[in-house]
Amino acid sequence: MSAPAPHSRHRPRLIAAALIVGATAMLVLSFASVPLYRAFCAATGFGGTPKIDVAATPTTPGERVLTVRFDANVARDLPWRFEPEVAKVSLRTGETKTVFYKVVNLSDRETSGQAAYNVAPGQAGAFFVKVACFCFEDKRLGPHEAAEWPVVFYLDPALEREEGMRGVREITLSYTFFAIKDSAPAKTSETVGARPKS
Repeated sequence: MSAPAPHSRHRPRLIAAALIVGATAMLVLSFASVPLYRAFCAATGFGGTPKIDVAATPTTPGERVLTVRFDANVARDLPWRFEPEVAKVSLRTGETKTVFYKVVNLSDRETSGQAAYNVAPGQAGAFFVKVACFCFEDKRLGPHEAAEWPVVFYLDPALEREEGMRGVREITLSYTFFAIKDSAPAKTSETVGARPKS
């Protein structure tokens, strides 16, 4: 009876190693998928997601003037009042604009939230360029604390050459804040104002 070939003895080890590598790669990709998708949407404007440009330098001012409306929403489990400082603005393509959103924690405890956003109509997302905003950041407010958070943006003049944008006169930027479940004990108005015991 002949001995098994050397390569057949190593085959189970190779299969096991390939399975471990494949499983590890799938696990890494599952954790990376959300940030990669966000980066893709921010770079391309896919699905009404505004593009992000930290350089804040539109090439040249355009000719069209459009209206941008601002929408603010809060999930039911987050006790915040959240609203734009102004309902709408008119601006020329390529013009950088800053708009503030006002937020108030209506509860007696510290709460946290995170905003998601989109642009309507969806085809405008590729031309709505955010320079700075509070989206996808963990925001924390103390009991009855109020704040104002800016959004800095411009409309890319390239939209003037886009066939699908010819009939668009108005764009809506919509934010929705969702509660963040925090493992740390929340501060209440009693604990915030309490004096240390001697």
